[in-house]
Amino acid sequence: MSDDISTLRRILRDNKVIAIVGLSADWHRPSNFAAKYLQHHGYRIVPVNPRYDSILGERSYKTLEDIPFKVDVVDVFRRTEDVLPFAQSAVKLGARCLWQQIGVKNLQADALARAAGLDSVMDRCMKIEHARLFGGLHWAGVNTRVISAKRPT
Repeated sequence: MSDDISTLRRILRDNKVIAIVGLSADWHRPSNFAAKYLQHHGYRIVPVNPRYDSILGERSYKTLEDIPFKVDVVDVFRRTEDVLPFAQSAVKLGARCLWQQIGVKNLQADALARAAGLDSVMDRCMKIEHARLFGGLHWAGVNTRVISAKRPT
């Protein structure tokens, strides 16, 4: 699992197109809140949810395979037992990272992604990690567990 600080920082810095599986159009859902935050911070969000035509101003796709362009990260907001097919799709599509949100830890999907050369993150939120590593939470007194004399780039 790729969850050390330098790896998380690299993933968030170098990957700008994020397919969010299970993204909800409901503003109060965690997936929508996280996607809106990431969008505001320069990431392109690609919704993957067959229930909607568009979310947050972006076309929503029924499946990962329906996306006609390359995505860097497949971010999964689904139950742990549902993740494996999305990991298989991420590998087929040539994504760079499989990201399983907080509370989601499919070890088989993690192993598949890593064996195919993808970074794999489990049980973490991209929004929280971005805010912790790049968003200035330390200025508000939050213990980010990052000690550095350099500002992140």
